[in-house]
Amino acid sequence: MLQTQVNIGRGLMIKNPVMTASGTFGYGTEYTDFIDLARLGGIVVKGTTLHHREGNPYPRMAETPSGMLNAVGLQNKGVDYFIEHIYPTISNYDTAVIVNVSGSQVEDYITTAERLNALPHIPAIELNISCPNVKEGGMAFGVTCAGASSVVRAVRAVYDKTLIVKLSPNVTDITEIARAVEAEGADAISMINTLLGMAIDAEKRRPVLSTITGGLSGPAVKPVALRMVWQTAQVVNVPIIGMGGIATATDAIEFLLAGATAIEVGTYNFVDPTATIQIVEGIENYMLRHGFSNISELIGALNTK
Repeated sequence: MLQTQVNIGRGLMIKNPVMTASGTFGYGTEYTDFIDLARLGGIVVKGTTLHHREGNPYPRMAETPSGMLNAVGLQNKGVDYFIEHIYPTISNYDTAVIVNVSGSQVEDYITTAERLNALPHIPAIELNISCPNVKEGGMAFGVTCAGASSVVRAVRAVYDKTLIVKLSPNVTDITEIARAVEAEGADAISMINTLLGMAIDAEKRRPVLSTITGGLSGPAVKPVALRMVWQTAQVVNVPIIGMGGIATATDAIEFLLAGATAIEVGTYNFVDPTATIQIVEGIENYMLRHGFSNISELIGALNTK
């Protein structure tokens, strides 16, 4: 019998390494007509902030070669709405439900994490530290070691479940940020968030997005994500959840070989809503074909000699 369980931090065991990425899978309910959610290792629900956010003006999404740009702006109804209206509908899922947490200042993260800590069926949160710090002139928390450390340290003090920190790729050396958040108590690291990009309408001579720039995701970013996961796996001891352009089981396996313990499927959910299940089955078939009985045999098994 295949052993596909993995530990994604602080003893949180999920049934297989396939998860969904925040912002691409709603709250899971949107996909129940297409897949059995219980087949997934976990679901990371859309970004949740302390207060209601309308998000950015339209247009805020654009298709690009082998990917897409988005500048949705964390549109959501706030953590209290989530607790009162969303949580009751998803708390019985037979899979790990993880909430992505965002904020504009450290205090936002603290309060949101405290409220989610009280929910018995939410075993983990994923901190999005790519948000602009309004107290620092809009610089994202995750682009400096000091900024990343400050958020993780503060949240760790009030949150006692599995704390996953999502790293931004828009930095000079992502391994420095990874080491900084591990030192402050991160139980796992998820990576990568979107790459900063833009699109221009040549006929109108205007940016396509209302915000001019946005986050690039999809197959185009996979080589960068894979490289960053491999580099980070060399310097941290906590589990890494890899993401960035994963569309097939082969993509997912490449991330595992590079050192990821689990993976998240993001943009490709929009292309094929059954992609996650195909990836689960594809990993199992790969294990059978190559004689692996335990998924742990694949993690970090890249031969670079």
